[in-house]
Amino acid sequence: MKIVVGLGNPGSQYAQTRHNIGWMVLDRLADRAGWSGRGRKRDAATVAMGRFRGLDVTLVKPMTYMNDSGLAVRKVLARERTPLADLLIVADDFALPFGKLRFREAGSHGGHNGLRSVVEELGTEKFSRLRIGIGDPGRHAVDHVLSRFEPDEVQRLDELLDAATEGIEAWAADGTSKAANRFNTFQLREADLTRLAAPGEIDGPPDERGVRRTRTGWRRVLPRGDREDPTDG
Repeated sequence: MKIVVGLGNPGSQYAQTRHNIGWMVLDRLADRAGWSGRGRKRDAATVAMGRFRGLDVTLVKPMTYMNDSGLAVRKVLARERTPLADLLIVADDFALPFGKLRFREAGSHGGHNGLRSVVEELGTEKFSRLRIGIGDPGRHAVDHVLSRFEPDEVQRLDELLDAATEGIEAWAADGTSKAANRFNTFQLREADLTRLAAPGEIDGPPDERGVRRTRTGWRRVLPRGDREDPTDG
């Protein structure tokens, strides 16, 4: 049994945020497997399982909130009696540029609260993980991971989710090392700036004064790492 755990937070306020990209990838994988809507709640998680690409696979979305993700991971491993070699954790990583993928067979939590919880509950760092780059947060890490993707990122998000899903399929079939050789060099295409909204339109780039229009009003773009300040334009 291969177990894939996507880290994220339950609740509509967290849906489609950077911190939930692990859940987005699992949703994409469930779509491919024809398991959408088949998840059931147990062991502090939503779980979907079945036969996919000739392998028994279980998809797990912890419902404990990010900081207690390890509880659900420990429970599902115990229930399925699955060795750590068959576990993959999928998580966001702001230390990686947006669109980068990194498979690793082991390692520290790197400051990620969800991975920290998994390490603490399992008592080891020796489990495979797929880290997905969500971009540099500057000085406001919490705001960044809980923010939604920018228009140029949304434009390429499907491509990133597909690549991560294909990487998971490679991991399940061939192991972490081979998946890393194939996908750690993945390059996301550049955004097509001609398809973005024009200055002055919702989600368009800032105008000459550094002010951009969003769905909640006009905001002045501060230096990288700072929040956007509301303005009357």
